[in-house]
Amino acid sequence: MRKRSTVFALMVAAAATVALATPAAAIVGGADATQTYGFMASMQTKTGAQQCGASLIAAQWLVTAGHCVTDAETLGVEDPSQYQFRIGSVNRTRGGEPAVADRFIRHEGWDSSLHNDIALVHLTKPVHARPIAIGAAPPTGTKIRELGWGSTCLRHGCDSPVTLQQLDTTTAPAAECTLPDFNSTRQLCSDNKGGTVNACYGDSGGPAVVAAYGRWLLVGAASHGQSDPCVARAGIFTSVPFYAGWIATHTEWRTPTALPAVTGRAAGSGHG
Repeated sequence: MRKRSTVFALMVAAAATVALATPAAAIVGGADATQTYGFMASMQTKTGAQQCGASLIAAQWLVTAGHCVTDAETLGVEDPSQYQFRIGSVNRTRGGEPAVADRFIRHEGWDSSLHNDIALVHLTKPVHARPIAIGAAPPTGTKIRELGWGSTCLRHGCDSPVTLQQLDTTTAPAAECTLPDFNSTRQLCSDNKGGTVNACYGDSGGPAVVAAYGRWLLVGAASHGQSDPCVARAGIFTSVPFYAGWIATHTEWRTPTALPAVTGRAAGSGHG
């Protein structure tokens, strides 16, 4: 199988299709994880190369970005047997629970412009890690934490960090995400703090979470940027809450009693 190197996909206003590029930068402006996130998963090739992030939402199911399970040449769904996952460790090379998948389910409406950029990963057996609950769609200005193992420089050739990176930022106004087909119902706009921070290559599929009610809640999956370098403009996440119904139809996950949307809560008070 040809090694696939798509990971935080770049899309600019002039581009009609996703640019599938070699990993080049991490969660820029982030820092080493300050806690263990039991729901966090690293999607890797069989040789251990970092590809994408994912979030455990049920004992046998992960959610990630649609382009993370898509072949760069054919745009078909990848063979899950070519990948491995490590769940619940801040170190992508050891610890946590190793897992393998037997099925990828990409959203039926996915396309190369990254509409409906969400997918499910079915694991061959349940894991013991605690899944993350899906929260309500966060309003503008909500404090979020982004997680990922994207490589650590803005140029090609850097390895992905071994230690999980985290970045505290906020949801940005929709006006900051100016791609013509940005949809504020299906997507989240992530503040780049004046061009200094952002998720980037290697972080695709990884979560955006909010801290509420003494735990983390999943609100986004890293999808794509609007510029190269990634920090130049706000980032775009798939809104996981929007797709909760779709997730429920394909998995044993069930929509819980709705929790109020959270805003103004300090990121960092949740538990993995």
